[in-house]
Amino acid sequence: MKLVSVLATLILAAPILAGAGRAATLDGLPVEITNGSEPVLCAEKDNVTLNLANPAVRSFRIEAAHPAYIGALSIDRFAADWTACPMKEAALAQPMPDRITLYETVEWQVIGYREKSFWRPSDTVVRVGDRTERNIHLIQIWYRFQDRAEEVLVVYPTDGYWRARPLPPANLRWTAYGSSFLIGPVVVEERPIVKIKEIAFDPATKTFTLSYPDGNSATVRLATLNQELIGLDVAFARPITGGPFAALRSMYVTEFNADVARVAVREKDAAGWREEAILPFRRAHATDLWAGRLVPSRHNTSAPDMVFNAFRPEPPASAAAQIQR
Repeated sequence: MKLVSVLATLILAAPILAGAGRAATLDGLPVEITNGSEPVLCAEKDNVTLNLANPAVRSFRIEAAHPAYIGALSIDRFAADWTACPMKEAALAQPMPDRITLYETVEWQVIGYREKSFWRPSDTVVRVGDRTERNIHLIQIWYRFQDRAEEVLVVYPTDGYWRARPLPPANLRWTAYGSSFLIGPVVVEERPIVKIKEIAFDPATKTFTLSYPDGNSATVRLATLNQELIGLDVAFARPITGGPFAALRSMYVTEFNADVARVAVREKDAAGWREEAILPFRRAHATDLWAGRLVPSRHNTSAPDMVFNAFRPEPPASAAAQIQR
């Protein structure tokens, strides 16, 4: 019952931003979850892929929540593990990117990074407030908490990868990123990606607006941020058909060397959760998905678990006013 216990704690957190976490949605549309994961030896290769598809979905929620064991940690491990990784030399040879401050207040900061080279070309337009940039390969969102800046959310405009993490708990000064996720029409070009034509961030509402090449669009609102979880509310202008509307990307080598080792799903009308190890899991038709770890790993030990739920056929009223129809 550890899974139920850790998810149940999410609803008790007092949010810094409006909104709260949920143990299970208990309603909403079921989505088809399929596992495209494969075994690897290299801990720095994303070999875990969970695809989410349902052509009726127009809104859902993503949460990154501290793992169940977070309160027991006194030592964190987050250094890269290049054992059995053939791309080590190329990765370490990358020059430092250019750093650009795109927006800044006392509480919030938006930082952009421009790489000297990136693994795929892209001409994504990046807008932050009234500022417009191109060739931005990474956007970071920072929040000032307890007299220091905390990086809580990143997105790579050129391939559509996101990472999120809650504010650090009382026993740790910092926590690691772990799993990535994709929002929008997922396609495979060497690896799963989402192509984004334009990405805009409104600092006043903490909302990203994503414009896709096919004319569809989405909003991603930073709705909840506290020392338990970070929650994103996602809404599409129209449903995504013909493939996944979202995906989880992560890594698993062994139970003790993984960012995701377990998966749990609450299938439609089921009396309880179904839990499995990540690699043997094949598919589910579920209203809730949790992916994470129940025992500490030597890789990104403090990285958060991921929750996907609240799948709806219509966006919330607030989101409907923001997205393009």
